[in-house]
Amino acid sequence: MNSAEDNILIKRSFTDVITDYYQLTKPGITMSVLVSMLVGFILGSGANINFVTLIHALIGTYLIAAGTGAHNQFIERASDGLMKRTSKRPLPDQRIDSKSGMIFSLSLIFSGLMYLILLVNPVAGAVSFATALIYLGVYTPMKKVSPINIAIGAVPGALPPVGGWAAATGNIAEPGMWLLFGIMFFWQVPHVLSIAWLCKDDYSSAGLKMLPRKDEKGIKTVFWSLVCTLSLFPVTFALYQFDISGMIFLVAGIVFALGFLFYTIKFGIDRTKANAKKMMFASIAYLPLVWIAVFVDRFFV
Repeated sequence: MNSAEDNILIKRSFTDVITDYYQLTKPGITMSVLVSMLVGFILGSGANINFVTLIHALIGTYLIAAGTGAHNQFIERASDGLMKRTSKRPLPDQRIDSKSGMIFSLSLIFSGLMYLILLVNPVAGAVSFATALIYLGVYTPMKKVSPINIAIGAVPGALPPVGGWAAATGNIAEPGMWLLFGIMFFWQVPHVLSIAWLCKDDYSSAGLKMLPRKDEKGIKTVFWSLVCTLSLFPVTFALYQFDISGMIFLVAGIVFALGFLFYTIKFGIDRTKANAKKMMFASIAYLPLVWIAVFVDRFFV
């Protein structure tokens, strides 16, 4: 680190430094991971929820998810510096030096792994660690290679409820957890595609090969968005058919999927940035609303 960087760091307060490390963990994504893990844990627990195990699962999952987000920023610090939406992150803005970022992120990942193995169960630890490995070792480098990265990235993005179910049951062989995986997977693809359409110039300037880069007319973007949004309907119905969730969830899930589909179709008809933004907000609203329906169905019916 040069003297100019030293001077910048010296003048910054302790609170500023803590805030930057917190931002490094991608707190929004980390919170989404925790909520999705919680849904998997509760549904996997059936009538008997072990709250001690749940607390340990939340702590261990938080550590791995936060470390994964931080290490992703460490890996992508150069390309982040080339994009307007990410150039002010702590690493490209040099508010945290790269070595410190790497040590911080890896410490979180491996401490979370050991925490889950020792205080929850090895299966939950394995699922969470696999999530981190796929995200960092496959999805992240594939962003510079092929647009298929969006489908690959949806896999680790969909694994948190599987990790929650595994934390509750110690296995990954039950159909319920994979139906939850399906909801997360099919939700995430159009969600990411809407963001990629909005930021396609930014992504291209950083050399990231998101799908809209070579899809100027948006035909492929719309096709895969519609396929995945429509797939939410049978998965939602299957959760009801397998008696994992009840009628409240079924009705609410279909209504929310219809709302998501409406804005996806609207984007498909007129592929403007304004409609892409509406589709993005519809996707942002969809997932928490569905998880709320799960909780209402589980605890209040």
